[in-house]
Amino acid sequence: MNLRTLLLGVSSAALLCGFANAETLTIATVNNGDMIRMQGLTDDFAAKNPDIQLEWVTLEENVLRERVTTDIATKGGQYDIVTIGNYEVPIWAKQGWLVALDGLGDDYDVDDLLPAIRGGLSVDGKLYAAPFYGESAMIMYRKDLFEKAGLTMPDSPTWEFIGEAARKITDRSSDISGMCLRGKAGWGENMAFLTALNNSFGGRWFDEKWQPQFDQPEWKTSLQFYVDLMKDAGPQGASSNGFNENLTLFQQGKCGMWIDATVAASFVSNPKDSTVADKVGYAIFPDTGNGNHGHWLWSWNLAVPASSTKAEAAQKFIAWATSKGYTELVASKEGWANVPPGTRTSLYKNADYEKAAPFAAPTLAAMDAADITKPSVKPVPYTGGQFVAIPEFQGLGTTVGQLFSAVLAGQSSVDDALAQAQTAAVREMTRAGYIK
Repeated sequence: MNLRTLLLGVSSAALLCGFANAETLTIATVNNGDMIRMQGLTDDFAAKNPDIQLEWVTLEENVLRERVTTDIATKGGQYDIVTIGNYEVPIWAKQGWLVALDGLGDDYDVDDLLPAIRGGLSVDGKLYAAPFYGESAMIMYRKDLFEKAGLTMPDSPTWEFIGEAARKITDRSSDISGMCLRGKAGWGENMAFLTALNNSFGGRWFDEKWQPQFDQPEWKTSLQFYVDLMKDAGPQGASSNGFNENLTLFQQGKCGMWIDATVAASFVSNPKDSTVADKVGYAIFPDTGNGNHGHWLWSWNLAVPASSTKAEAAQKFIAWATSKGYTELVASKEGWANVPPGTRTSLYKNADYEKAAPFAAPTLAAMDAADITKPSVKPVPYTGGQFVAIPEFQGLGTTVGQLFSAVLAGQSSVDDALAQAQTAAVREMTRAGYIK
């Protein structure tokens, strides 16, 4: 055997050994556009980390939440990285279910994370999840339809104006609904919007003594407003529509207005996907004149379950996917308008981003307006904008979401749904010990 043959044999053996020792990370994520885009860009990560392989489990939002919650609570160990919200992070960290992210690397620049986002992902000063994108909620509207109807969007629109405008720009003969809103049942689907709506009407989930408030006038007023608006100006089958369904409708030119997560702005303004990309305007979430603009603040984040045995490799991937470098990678492939928003201060000081993204300033203004420590006009014992930051909210919010979705589908009345929601909430809060 000559030296060349020997060296080739050693190299082949080393290569085979490398593949044999490669770690496979199983990543559970939501089927939103930014996450789908991330999966398409992971060749960059693979080139830098040839000893780490990736396996994806991509799920619809409600299904993702159910499976990840079950797995992490039972320490099932199915996933090495999970995509979770700022609702779960502090609750799960306190339960010991998440790994503190202290291995993101010296160049990660954790101090560049927006303070409100970082604060929601930290417990006792330790970061337990890294934000992939952050959001508030705002109005996305068709400027051409407003102009045609002789309407001008105010700087701070009220719900009264929005209701009148939605009805005015509805054109059933052209298959244009004046308003698209979430109707699909789920604590993070229709109840995200309806909780923010109720906040903006001055309502709340619980009073200072944790007594449920579905029997109070604010819930009656806000839910009735929503149901009437969707009946008059919403699309058919609205009770089945969540974020992705409404996104598709808006991109197809079938929505005059859509009030939802600010992250949608890059998709509705992308001419590759949206037929109305050059016609979209943006405005802050409506109020009733009380200054409460829904106080929606959310982030989709990557975290490592405590049950994973691959925390070191998992943090390498998380650092890659939530870094400034990843933002620049997306910009080089898809343009600055399509980078994940709402996580880093530096992005909103980037002249290229400001130039490419007309929604950048409205997004930051919406996020700055959100105060999850004071979600309602009235005092409350909880934090959270479009959710209530207690463990019981996941189950209770979904139950109430089902009741309210049934109203939208014409299967129940507003009064009956609110009465059932009050009963369910009192029962759950009593069982959990909040109500003595």
